[in-house]
Amino acid sequence: MKQILINCEELQTRVAVVQDGILQDFFMERNIRDTMVGSIYKGRIKNLEPSLQAAFVDIGCGKNAFLHYWDMIPASEETLETSDDDGEGEGDGEISGNDESDDDDNLNPPTRAQNNPNPNQNPIPNQPSQRSSNRRRRRPRKNPQQQGADQQPKVAESSSPLKGLLAKVREIFSPGKKKTAPAAAGVLAPAPRGGQQQRQPQAPRKARSDGDSVAPVGDDDRDRKSDQSRNRHRPSRRPPKTGPAVEDIPNLFKVDQEILVQVTKGPIGTKGARVTTNLSIPGRYLVLLPNSSHIGISKRVEERDERDRLRQMIRGLKLPKNMGLICRTVGAGRKQEHFQRDLDLLLDYWHKGEQIAATHRAPVCVYQEPDLAERALRDCLTEDVDEVVVDSEETYQRATELIKRYNKQDSTRVKFYQNPTPIFHSFGLTQQLDGVFNRKVPLPSGGYLCIDETEALIAIDVNTGKNRSGKDQPETILATNLEAVKEIARQLRLRNLGGIIVLDLIDMRQKKDQQVVFKTFKDLLAEDRARTKIYQLSPLGLLEMTRQREHESMESAIFDNCPYCKGSGLVKSTTSMSVDIQRRLNEILGRRKPGQKLKVAVHPRVADRLNNNDRKLVDGLKQEYSCEISFHSDQSLHIEEFHISDAVSGQNV
Repeated sequence: MKQILINCEELQTRVAVVQDGILQDFFMERNIRDTMVGSIYKGRIKNLEPSLQAAFVDIGCGKNAFLHYWDMIPASEETLETSDDDGEGEGDGEISGNDESDDDDNLNPPTRAQNNPNPNQNPIPNQPSQRSSNRRRRRPRKNPQQQGADQQPKVAESSSPLKGLLAKVREIFSPGKKKTAPAAAGVLAPAPRGGQQQRQPQAPRKARSDGDSVAPVGDDDRDRKSDQSRNRHRPSRRPPKTGPAVEDIPNLFKVDQEILVQVTKGPIGTKGARVTTNLSIPGRYLVLLPNSSHIGISKRVEERDERDRLRQMIRGLKLPKNMGLICRTVGAGRKQEHFQRDLDLLLDYWHKGEQIAATHRAPVCVYQEPDLAERALRDCLTEDVDEVVVDSEETYQRATELIKRYNKQDSTRVKFYQNPTPIFHSFGLTQQLDGVFNRKVPLPSGGYLCIDETEALIAIDVNTGKNRSGKDQPETILATNLEAVKEIARQLRLRNLGGIIVLDLIDMRQKKDQQVVFKTFKDLLAEDRARTKIYQLSPLGLLEMTRQREHESMESAIFDNCPYCKGSGLVKSTTSMSVDIQRRLNEILGRRKPGQKLKVAVHPRVADRLNNNDRKLVDGLKQEYSCEISFHSDQSLHIEEFHISDAVSGQNV
């Protein structure tokens, strides 16, 4: 049984997706601030940084938003399809309105129609000329018909060179004869418009007229066949599209210019939000693409007949000019009336935003992404969900209306939870949520994971622990790694971990075991709404991946850094503090006259160390400098803090 549980409180809203009592997805949002990711703002460019190839835009949300030059160029169709399909539509990535990566943490610049900054250059420099030069080096091989035809003129040429030359010239320029001597196999024809080069058609190889058998296949034939196979799989090189390039951005956009942008990644830590000019508004079944004419289908809809049906249906919708649409995965099997109803709602959102943008000065929000409860119903309510349980009467009414609006025949039950026991505690989720924030995560067979979140990356270590389930060591290691990747895929969703993630799996010597673990993990990540990219195991046994990050992790959202250790989780030991205090005393007493009386205030644990374990060392200082030193415990002091003062005057030394 699959359920969606919505817990609405004064300061926060929580949503849990539960499958047979096991927590599968968890989302949380504070009610004290508006939803930024997916919202569209009319902002003002504050400055352009050519060295960073980025602009900083004031959207009225504290720190200026980061706008990369790539995100100021209209996206290509490939980018639009990727942004929808890899993240389950514009809004399925992290229950949000857009699905840009990252970032963040974006490791690679997004694929654009203008991947090459200079449109006059070839997409892949030097390759066409190098390929053509290689072809010119090959000695063209004439086909048998040409060989047979050329044998006769050769005899004439030997008797009369002038006559043979005139015959060849006449053959070349005579009208109606397409086959010419210079256009032999492997020679490129003149390039047509757009810089494309085409190969002249070759006559099929036939048996020689003199009765000899056909020559065996040589290197030229292999090259020809390999060229043909490559051309079948190689995408056609189209002429570069005319449009702005990265170098043109400073000329197209100026400081203090107003611009419409959409937040793709919320503020994380000290970084501001990340925005793009490629706008998208997600609905239940469709994603509206303003200022774009792209029509696409989610790649997760794999059946060709269904894709064709959806594409034909979407093209039949009443869509204004310069508007594009992408059909989301949940739209598979739906009727046209569902799409038209969804489109009307999306167009209404956009027209209201246009009115706000026309009547208000920047910065202003022109489209506000819905709150977590509505986004969860929009993005998580699939056909396999049996019921939705809500503990807020207002949210219950909204949920009922939304489900009816999405599909009047939807059989999903909406329940209003009225028990005084908290809803998450009643469904047994409290203990599961508490375990989400533990560094050590147990596995069913006795192994465990260690998850460490750092500034640069997420490190996950897999250990066998007490697992002895296999008959031998390789089988035990394989079983532990399979359990680990299953739990890791779940933990990534629950903790909302993103960026670079490194898995230190237990070493597997057999390649087949490595492939089994890799394929299993890849299949599990396919269920993740966030975009992921996974790489094969490295020689060190590390599995590297990236995961889209739109918001800060769940740990960062719930916890603050410890004020005592300043977030490091470590403090100096009492031995280290004793060494520091003795070093400071040596420095002070070495500059003063003998007979000094000093008072040292320290943490009780450090005082205990100085008065007991290190008493002989302190007595040695007293004898060496003929002084008196007394240690006093002060519970209010930090363990790494101490104060040395003159016992007579009370002044700090």
